[in-house]
Amino acid sequence: MRDLIARIADDLGLTAAEREQQIPSGGTSVIASRVHWAKTYLKQAGLLEQPKRGTAQITQRGRELLATNPARIDGAVLQQYDDFRSFVRRTKADAGSQPGGQAVTAQAGESEATPAAFASSTPEDQIEAASLALDLSVRDALLARILDSSPSFFEKLIVDLLLAMGYGGSRSDAGEKLGGTGDGGVDGVIREDQLGLDRVYLQAKRYQPGNSVGSEAVQAFIGALYGKGSQKGVMITTSTFTKAALNVASTAGALRVVLIDGEELTRLMVRFNVGLRVARTVEIKRIDLDYFEDTDIE
Repeated sequence: MRDLIARIADDLGLTAAEREQQIPSGGTSVIASRVHWAKTYLKQAGLLEQPKRGTAQITQRGRELLATNPARIDGAVLQQYDDFRSFVRRTKADAGSQPGGQAVTAQAGESEATPAAFASSTPEDQIEAASLALDLSVRDALLARILDSSPSFFEKLIVDLLLAMGYGGSRSDAGEKLGGTGDGGVDGVIREDQLGLDRVYLQAKRYQPGNSVGSEAVQAFIGALYGKGSQKGVMITTSTFTKAALNVASTAGALRVVLIDGEELTRLMVRFNVGLRVARTVEIKRIDLDYFEDTDIE
């Protein structure tokens, strides 16, 4: 990505000052911000892929689009791809049906190139939509980081996430990372409450996108739960679950098996601040009507 940003700056003939210009919140240059957002959009449309963190590679779909010699690649072009339309729908769904109902597109005049201007919405709606679009971008980056980490780190992350969600108390007395030989088919165990009245067993599947977890893996996990004498388990993957796998989990009888795919995993990580820090806080101010009321007492 660093090489790509420099190449694009060269192709655009940017001056040294233009290359160093920072977005209003600071922390990165305007050109870097724009290139990263463009990469995010192209990736969501399936035109680019990220074989590893910090890199971008054109896909066959991207080559086919270039072969048509388009005048430009913008939001209207990306809308022809189901993957990108799904990305837009996810943004709208997370926004709770934002007003305006228009596609999320990057506006040329946006100060930080965030894909968040619903043309007919209010400024407050635009801020909310921008926040949601930024969350989606962060979640995409989180997934790339997880896939770039070791399996043992992923297992630790799962325990940390459930602790952050309120299970158990602290890592020292609530979460236990298992894994390795003799683990009985589970990767971790966590207390459901601080008293340890019940235990939830965990299994982590760090799969690449496109490599879905099938029904056999879920059935094996259910068998491991029976072996542990437990009725509750959580299986988490960075990929997706097949329909058959979802069906096996939903018909597990007395066992309660929760399946969390990569999309839900990163949503929970953002919600509970696992692996993240707050980079910037924006305050929205409104008139204090009580302050302006006549409170004089005779």
